[in-house]
Amino acid sequence: MEGCAGVTSWEQTHYGHKGYDLALKEMTRETVAAVKACQQAGYQVTVKDGHEDGINLDPALLPAGTELIQGWDSSPEEMMAGISADYAGAIHIGSHSPAGSSETPLDHTVEHGWYSWVKLNGELASEFTFNSLCAAQYGVPSLFLAGDAGICRRAEDFCPGIVTCATKKGVGSATVNKSPQEVAAGIATGIKEALAGPGGLPLLADEYLLEFCFSSAGRARAASFYPGAERAGERIVSYRAKSIMELLTAKMFMTEI
Repeated sequence: MEGCAGVTSWEQTHYGHKGYDLALKEMTRETVAAVKACQQAGYQVTVKDGHEDGINLDPALLPAGTELIQGWDSSPEEMMAGISADYAGAIHIGSHSPAGSSETPLDHTVEHGWYSWVKLNGELASEFTFNSLCAAQYGVPSLFLAGDAGICRRAEDFCPGIVTCATKKGVGSATVNKSPQEVAAGIATGIKEALAGPGGLPLLADEYLLEFCFSSAGRARAASFYPGAERAGERIVSYRAKSIMELLTAKMFMTEI
């Protein structure tokens, strides 16, 4: 949701708070645009609601034939729950820049306020970083991403071949947004282009160095007890993984998510 057009404050992202209804309306609009574009090309679509409790989207507002996964399946795959080699590609809607970046007022990775930053192999890691790797372990390319201009740039660098659509750009605590109509049209056009191409697969590594700079000394201490984790600073904890699933599993348990 944080990468959708018009979403600027944390209050908008929480159920029952000011602006949430409008933010959800835009999240739904962008999701519907993506689903329709895929269905028009002859694809079946599964949507994973990946915001907060994973129960935001109204199934009745999605196009007929859409499969919707709500809630969390308590696995390391988290936002990519249900992914398998049977899928032709992954599409990422409402994506946002990572914790530690300056390209959106809503920068975070997985959980707002838990970390100053998360890094993978020395680079700031976004939710898209982990989600695209999760798909890639099944050979599933990331075809398209919509979100703030910062995450679009980062996705293009991390997954060469992915098509992106910027919904807005961040300037300090503000956002400069495209109109919802323009964003929906851009998503439809971008997905049509993406489905005609190979998509993007991140470069896989032999080893993944995962680093968390926690905002809380308590969370850093708790994470350091995960088998194989190392303290790399007062609030920095690292872990080296040999596979994507090992990486995702460590992230799940070290962050209690």
